[in-house]
Amino acid sequence: MRPLRCLAAILVCLFVAAPLSAQKEKPEPLTETQIEEIREAGIDPPGRINLYTKFLNEHADVIKGLTNRSKSVTRARRLDEELQEFTSLMDELGANLDQYSDRHADMRKALKPLTESTDRWLGILRALAGEPGFDLARKEAIESGEDLADQAKRLLAEQTDYFNLHKDEAGQQRAEPK
Repeated sequence: MRPLRCLAAILVCLFVAAPLSAQKEKPEPLTETQIEEIREAGIDPPGRINLYTKFLNEHADVIKGLTNRSKSVTRARRLDEELQEFTSLMDELGANLDQYSDRHADMRKALKPLTESTDRWLGILRALAGEPGFDLARKEAIESGEDLADQAKRLLAEQTDYFNLHKDEAGQQRAEPK
């Protein structure tokens, strides 16, 4: 009887501890207020893209600010966290861009500032000298930034061509079936 109680206690501890460790693994790159702003933008692709661009600019400014601080374990840990959040947010924006482009949402007004911002972000990331504490996160952020920059430039060109041919669909959030 006693071994069963011990086994049951161990299983209960494991079930309680598993969700806690999962929560620590993936921090949310956005605050609750920012998440609410994204929700309020709803299905407005340019509005959502502009919000993501704004939030990414804020993260880039934090990374740039940390760049000039003296090297320490705390700085390296903070940069690693910021770079991981930055990468996660860029990937999330890229997924949104894929979804919006599939439905031919007119994103041109938001893509131009995004392409300009990606160049700025990549400049900040490349200027950041790699250190063992955050070098992997830095490399992943640069790779994600390059992917996002390429995607935004490609989509801007595709959208310009598409909406030149389909002038009646310009400004729409999705193409209506004909």
